Amino acid sequence: MSVSQRPATESVLDVDRLRADFPILQRPMNGRRLAFLDSAASAQKPQCVIDAERECYEQYYANIHRGVYQLSQRSTQSYEAVRRTVQRFINGADGREVVFVRGATEAINLVAQSFVRPRLEAGDEILITGMEHHANIVPWQMVAEATGARLVVAPVLDDGSLDLDGLRERVSERTRFISLVHVSNTLGTINPVEAIVELAHQRDIPVLVDGAQSAPHMPVDVQAMGADFYVFSAHKTYGPSGSGVLWGRLEHLEAMPPYQGGGDMIRTVSFEETTYAPPPQRFEAGTPNIAGVIAMGVGLEYIEAAGRDAIVAHEQSLLGYANERLAEIDGLRVIGTAPDKAGVISFVLDGAHPHDMGTILDMEGVAVRAGHHCTQPLMKRFGVAATVRASFGLYNDRDDIDALVDGLKRVREFFG
Repeated sequence: MSVSQRPATESVLDVDRLRADFPILQRPMNGRRLAFLDSAASAQKPQCVIDAERECYEQYYANIHRGVYQLSQRSTQSYEAVRRTVQRFINGADGREVVFVRGATEAINLVAQSFVRPRLEAGDEILITGMEHHANIVPWQMVAEATGARLVVAPVLDDGSLDLDGLRERVSERTRFISLVHVSNTLGTINPVEAIVELAHQRDIPVLVDGAQSAPHMPVDVQAMGADFYVFSAHKTYGPSGSGVLWGRLEHLEAMPPYQGGGDMIRTVSFEETTYAPPPQRFEAGTPNIAGVIAMGVGLEYIEAAGRDAIVAHEQSLLGYANERLAEIDGLRVIGTAPDKAGVISFVLDGAHPHDMGTILDMEGVAVRAGHHCTQPLMKRFGVAATVRASFGLYNDRDDIDALVDGLKRVREFFG
């Protein structure tokens, strides 16, 4: 049964209890209950995450590694413990495969420059899809320009699904790397990454999966997925901004040169020669976002405690209900109706600009995203300059959907 056909059943999560964990959701917006429907951009933070970051700074902050005093030891232990949390969260095989970065964008750039660029020659190809975020387009354009390689794009079907036949046709003898999104941040489309990885590996082509939108919303098993790299950001997994994860197969990380040079990524330094630390430290130059990484781990534990399967069921229920309610709005068109879809709905409304819609909805206490969502080529594919996007998190409920629909009815009245 496709997502669009699933019944809009009630949630299995205790959403009232979960909402109480998020201080910002207790704050009225323009005198109304805040309906935060922009988690695809950045999720709100539960009190436990806020407390974890504050506790680090108030109780035991010090720079990590090498310090023999108690504060440094505790900071180091808390920081390194998050690698095990991440390893469990994505079912990685080895904690050394977990590299801490600033976010998914830096992770993709690291792979582009350190793993892919040295392997490219003029005429080689990098394959992506037509639904990629700019962060999974621009880094590949940069390495292609530097090496004479070519960027190849697999098409998107009219319903927002990936054209798998079109992707297969574009895999050639010159394809050296495939990078694709797991869940589209604009369409909500869930791509069949396992099948694509299997296809790629039959030709010995490595694959990166952009998990920025999948890690917060569904179970992730990188071993079952089979990908060579998987990336995600803390700020979408209910953690702080400025932290994220690159997971990579250990054999790849061990073969990759450092992306940046500096402290903590070295084994020895002399003026004549520097030798590098093994992964993951090789890729973590300089003082990291220590408190942010620690709080990221708490955010991942929060997701685990809520239950990954329960989150999927809850957000699918919201998606079904939202589709039913949005059908009440005359002139509203949803962009992206793939059968397998996550809790993201992008839409346009006849006679109303998305930015105007977003402004009116804000006055009604409804927070949505309006714009191109860092997917300008995808906007062009669907013949629109921008959309309104409503995206769900584990703290959303049907009242949020009702507020969205009521606000859109006011938009409809305003613009006639």
